[in-house]
Amino acid sequence: MKQNSDHFLHNDEIDWQFAGEGVTRQIMGYDNQIMLVKVKFEKGAIGAEHAHPHTQTTYVASGLFEFTIDGKKEIVKSGDGIYVAPNLLHGTVCLEPGILIDVFSPMREDFITE
Repeated sequence: MKQNSDHFLHNDEIDWQFAGEGVTRQIMGYDNQIMLVKVKFEKGAIGAEHAHPHTQTTYVASGLFEFTIDGKKEIVKSGDGIYVAPNLLHGTVCLEPGILIDVFSPMREDFITE
């Protein structure tokens, strides 16, 4: 598996990966310590509740989302941020189409396809 991305990544040159019904993602840069991912949601799409050992922080670039983190629900909109500690159960429902910018540490090896 490749351990880091190229230095420059251009939006129109990066394939979108299927990430669930109504959800696609682009890997925007990574090495073994960090990963940046752009995730596009259609209205009504669900990011199913899950947990992982990575620290995650998310920036809401556009749209409206209902997030659940460790049993607490909250609505977030464009310009808001989210922090998820390792191993906390979390998920989202997209209320208005939008894009999330996720950062993971360490990188999500399961997102890399060769």
